[in-house]
Amino acid sequence: MEPVKEDVEEYGWREVKLPSLIPVVPPPELGRETGERRRGRDIIVAVDHGPNSKLAFDWTLIHLCRLADTIHLVNAVSSVSNEVVYESSRALMEKLAIEAYEVAMVRTVARIVEGDAGKAICKEAERILPVAVVMGTRGRSLLQSVLQGSVSEHVFHNCTAAPVIIVPGIGEA
Repeated sequence: MEPVKEDVEEYGWREVKLPSLIPVVPPPELGRETGERRRGRDIIVAVDHGPNSKLAFDWTLIHLCRLADTIHLVNAVSSVSNEVVYESSRALMEKLAIEAYEVAMVRTVARIVEGDAGKAICKEAERILPVAVVMGTRGRSLLQSVLQGSVSEHVFHNCTAAPVIIVPGIGEA
């Protein structure tokens, strides 16, 4: 019996050059805080130009980030070779990187990936091995998301890292 070979889909991507905003992490205050423990975590935040994506980004900065963490911004687009799309995404990611540094003093790495958003986010999670993948959702009903498909549903069911789905309107006063 021969092993079954999985179809490994390659996908296109482009790194985004962000301003070099590197926070200074103070030395550990307690003896039990070793370098490995203080190293920081990798957190993926799936972003696009929508308000729910910004809500997920803000939630990550407020509730999840610590000083030595690194946020990996991932934006899935239809084509990375389209310069208009690339520049628009790069400008968004640069703005978010500056905000992440000002609010939470965290490093930011950005990558624009090509292809189906759900699959591309899961591939990035396999590459980076983050503690969490944070993303927003439109807050559609269960029936609508099953019939129309949903990126957050796909990531929730197929991602190797812990998915954190931020639903709009929950917890807002």
